[in-house]
Amino acid sequence: MTDWSQKLPDRATVLDLGCGNGVPISQALIERGFNVYGVDASARMVAAFRASFPTVPVECAAVEDSDFFGRTFDGVVAWGLFFLLDAEVQRRLIAKVAAVLPSGGRLLFTAPSESCSWADAMTGRTSISLGYEAYRKALEAEGMSLVGTRLDEGENHYYFAQKT
Repeated sequence: MTDWSQKLPDRATVLDLGCGNGVPISQALIERGFNVYGVDASARMVAAFRASFPTVPVECAAVEDSDFFGRTFDGVVAWGLFFLLDAEVQRRLIAKVAAVLPSGGRLLFTAPSESCSWADAMTGRTSISLGYEAYRKALEAEGMSLVGTRLDEGENHYYFAQKT
C-alpha cells in the first residue's frame, strides 16, 4: 500500500471502503497526512473506528450505498472487501468508484487473481472473485486502467487501477 499511496497527491482525500476499525489501513493513510473517509456496514466496526479516529468522517452503510459517493476522492482503497460482495455488486461498486475519481485518481483493491468462490472463514458467507480478466474489463468499461498487480507473501492479490 505504501507504493500506491506515494502516487497520491499531498493531503489527498481517500475513501476507505470496508474500513472496519480503521487499523491498519486508515491509520496508515492518516499518518501519511491524507484526509480519510471510512465506510463499513458493521455498526460495531464503525464505533471502534470512531473511538480511534474521532475527527475522521465515517459512515455505517453498505459500501455500495455510501453517501460519500456524492463527492470526489483522489484515491479509493478496498482491502479485503470486493470478494465479500456478490458479482453484480462488485461491478456496480467499480462504476461508483470510477465516478468519484478524477482523471489520475487511483484505486487499490484486493481479490484473488483467479475466478473462484469459497466459504469465507470470518463470515461463513460465500466469497466470489471475478478474476483478473473480469476485473480488468470491468475497470476499462468505467474508464479506468489496471496499472499493476502484486502478490504478497500471504497470497493476497492487489489490483492497482487509475482513472484515465
